[in-house]
Amino acid sequence: MSDLKTEKEKIAAGHAIKKSVQIDLEVDTTTTDSSKNPYQGLIHMAKAVDAWRIFPRLFLTVYIVLLYKCVIWYMDLAAPTMEQSGLISIVVGAGAAWFGLYTGTSKKSDK
Repeated sequence: MSDLKTEKEKIAAGHAIKKSVQIDLEVDTTTTDSSKNPYQGLIHMAKAVDAWRIFPRLFLTVYIVLLYKCVIWYMDLAAPTMEQSGLISIVVGAGAAWFGLYTGTSKKSDK
């Protein structure tokens, strides 16, 4: 009890009390690589699809087949009407637009 009283007196007087304390600490020393992205494979695949420009080339291929079939159909007509001529004009004009967009855009380089 006298120890407690002297501690209170020291605190009241503004003196610092020093105590030594022993702490047991367990540290996990196994190394883990937290920088590995689990979606890195998908990111590489997306970059490859973007670099190869698969979808624009696929769209152009489908358009070429459509244009070929339309032109063959139009040439087989005995007396094409104004509506049929308009359809062929739109299909051919759309091809020019598709090709212009395809050749006018390129992959932007990262700087």
